[in-house]
Amino acid sequence: MDRLTQKMNSMQMRKKRVRATINGTKERPRLSVHISLSHVNAQLIDDTTSTTLIYVTSVGRKLTGTMTEKAATIGTELAKKSKTAGINKVVFDRGSKLYHGRVKALADAARAGGLEF
Repeated sequence: MDRLTQKMNSMQMRKKRVRATINGTKERPRLSVHISLSHVNAQLIDDTTSTTLIYVTSVGRKLTGTMTEKAATIGTELAKKSKTAGINKVVFDRGSKLYHGRVKALADAARAGGLEF
């Protein structure tokens, strides 16, 4: 198995391990975070009906600053949209990423915006 295939398999296993313990409902949706090399995506998902309730992304926007600052901006915007939708509590899904750096910046900004998790 080459290095890239092994890396992708490890990421999938970490993602499944995290997803096995959490589940989103309409009252407490799952906050799923995806951070690529150049963009940040965050969405609130109701797993009972498999629908996305709120979606915020940095794709197609002129956000300035580092990726950590972009992640914080996306976190505050997600918190504002969820407040208007009446969602206060969420379950955090970090995916295959570790909880530090950009993922932590997004989570801290969402908490500062009023989300509880």
